[in-house]
Amino acid sequence: MFRLQGSKVLAVDMTGDAVKAKNGSMVAYDGQMTFKKLSGGGEGLRGMVTRRLTGEQMTLMEVTGQGTCWFADRASEINLVNLQGDKLYVESSNLLATDSGLRTGTSFTGLRGASQGNGLFTTTVEGHGQAAIMSDGPAVVLRVSHQYPLTVDPGAYIAHQGNLQQSFQSGVTFRTFMGEGGGEAFQIRFEGDGLVYVQPSERNTVAGDV
Repeated sequence: MFRLQGSKVLAVDMTGDAVKAKNGSMVAYDGQMTFKKLSGGGEGLRGMVTRRLTGEQMTLMEVTGQGTCWFADRASEINLVNLQGDKLYVESSNLLATDSGLRTGTSFTGLRGASQGNGLFTTTVEGHGQAAIMSDGPAVVLRVSHQYPLTVDPGAYIAHQGNLQQSFQSGVTFRTFMGEGGGEAFQIRFEGDGLVYVQPSERNTVAGDV
């Protein structure tokens, strides 16, 4: 069972089950635990080859045992996402942990990935269970509906779930408008019905000032 202690530490109560977590993110544990580094984002040889070809990098470890294990990463804020057979799309650098009921993979995202310098693919998490995602600062969860599409700065994007369609578009950001931008700006537009997670801090991008 996943639970938060504060906003920056994930506690996982384990009874012999397995948890996949970002390699090196364990900060403490009690009871009996074993740790194993996983290749290919925990997807075996096929996942390792896929991630090398797509440029979507993710190094995970598998934790099994009895007791409680605590995880954190560079004091990042943590959000818990409950999945009921649906799929979560998340930047690999923002994924902290998944429980044993979830499986990870990669998915083609089109030009959105290119705008961030992260390739054309992103990490997927699907199944029944909990995932812990990280953000630089408290994450904001935004609802997208058919009546109200959403446009997001790719540097602030963390993850999304639901029946959403993405499109990649150029436009003017506030920094460009204020004369601080030096090139064409790019944004992600989400349409449909679902949730988008954004952070109040922009990662570096390479396809223009965003």
